[in-house]
Amino acid sequence: MVKTFLLLGSLNGFLAVALGAFAAHGLKSRLSDYLLGVFQTGVQYEMIHAIALILVAILSKWYPDSTYLVWAGWSFFAGIIFFSGSLYALALSNVRVLGAITPIGGVLFLLGWIMLAIHGWKSVA
Repeated sequence: MVKTFLLLGSLNGFLAVALGAFAAHGLKSRLSDYLLGVFQTGVQYEMIHAIALILVAILSKWYPDSTYLVWAGWSFFAGIIFFSGSLYALALSNVRVLGAITPIGGVLFLLGWIMLAIHGWKSVA
């Protein structure tokens, strides 16, 4: 899982930087301040959780049998898709119903952090 989560974290970090630049330069004149803020929130959470995925990759090197780390990594990745993805789609389309998907991503982020905490509690001496 080390390579998988390192790859996912790195790619999502790249995407967060690229999408943040796109928003700052390409969307600033096209979106309202509110929708631009929505988009930037997606970028911010994607970057935070890209770094979390890299942390999971590093920890997986030391704890290769930890199912908690696997759950944490996949929860972070799914959270990025649901949370950040829904915010990007909402900002670009202004279809408000897409905002109903965002809390699913938030719950997945929380699950990932809880799994990381449980790993720390049970595995780290």
